[in-house]
Amino acid sequence: MNTTPAAPDLVEDELEVLAALVPLAGRHIIELGCGAAALSRKLLARFADSQVTGLEVDERQHAKNLAAPQPCLHFMAAGAQAIPLPDASFDLALMLKSLHHVPMPLMAQALAEVARVLRPQGLLYVSEPVFDGPLNEVIRLFNDEQVVRAAAQAALDEALTTGTWTQVADRRFEMPVHFDSFDTFERRMMRPTFADHAIDDAKLARVRTAFEPHLRSDGAHFRRPMHVRLLRRG
Repeated sequence: MNTTPAAPDLVEDELEVLAALVPLAGRHIIELGCGAAALSRKLLARFADSQVTGLEVDERQHAKNLAAPQPCLHFMAAGAQAIPLPDASFDLALMLKSLHHVPMPLMAQALAEVARVLRPQGLLYVSEPVFDGPLNEVIRLFNDEQVVRAAAQAALDEALTTGTWTQVADRRFEMPVHFDSFDTFERRMMRPTFADHAIDDAKLARVRTAFEPHLRSDGAHFRRPMHVRLLRRG
């Protein structure tokens, strides 16, 4: 009898995961820590009768977002811990690899703010990278997120004890991540606009040494493990 656990599903597009869990047509949606809002842009291309408001704290990324307008997509410079919008404004909130970026002392406050701006029975979709896998072993050399990722999950667990939230889905899968070269990896992962990872020559050399064994003729291919939790507001 083979007792080896089945490999997690490989998901190319997380919008497919979201759409399988949540009705998306005609929704008012808020994305917190939206970055470039890639998933929200694809969502609106498919569900044109929905509306998305994206919040971002990185000033440079926010400026880029404003320079790339799209119908039914609105941007605000704000963080999840202080949402400058009225109560009960949204049907769905998205936190895509963003909860662990909220300062740890403010995570509970951020989840309370999300509950405030959701309508009764509104949904919160939280997608967080799992601290595991070959890509993580490279990234942790310059950006070790073990503590903050654990804190994000603990904040969700604590929120479930308040009576405000009920968890209605839990999904794990993997997403492919590709870099055509180490230079691409350095630009995208080591020198983002929203963080300073204090990259010096020695650190750069250590990361390059860890990354290069993964390079093939078509670049480096990884599978990033992901954990989605879907909560419903009471």
